Amino acid sequence: VLFLAYFAMQVIYARRKYKISPPETTGHPEFERTFRAQANCSEYFPIFISLLWVAGIFFHQGVTAACGLLYLYTRLKYFQGYAVAAQGRLGPLYASAWLLWVLVGLALAGLLAHFLWP
Repeated sequence: VLFLAYFAMQVIYARRKYKISPPETTGHPEFERTFRAQANCSEYFPIFISLLWVAGIFFHQGVTAACGLLYLYTRLKYFQGYAVAAQGRLGPLYASAWLLWVLVGLALAGLLAHFLWP
């Protein structure tokens, strides 16, 4: 939640810096990149939280927590890279997508182990 608040604050700062009043979402390119980075991170947050919760309960809390921290770090790097240049988002984007797939695998393995094997 702190990450989402940080991202939202960056959009507010960019709005003030470039004098773009809500509900406008276009204007200076730096504002648009910041706004889009914040929206992208917010869109993936429910998926991340759901996977983190299921993997933590059914697989292993420590492994899941490590993956969750890495995911948050890659999303922070994604946000920072995207705010500077659109190409700056690609490396962290691929890393965060890979970590989501790892969490899917952990959640699936944990669910299968819990429900199929006594």
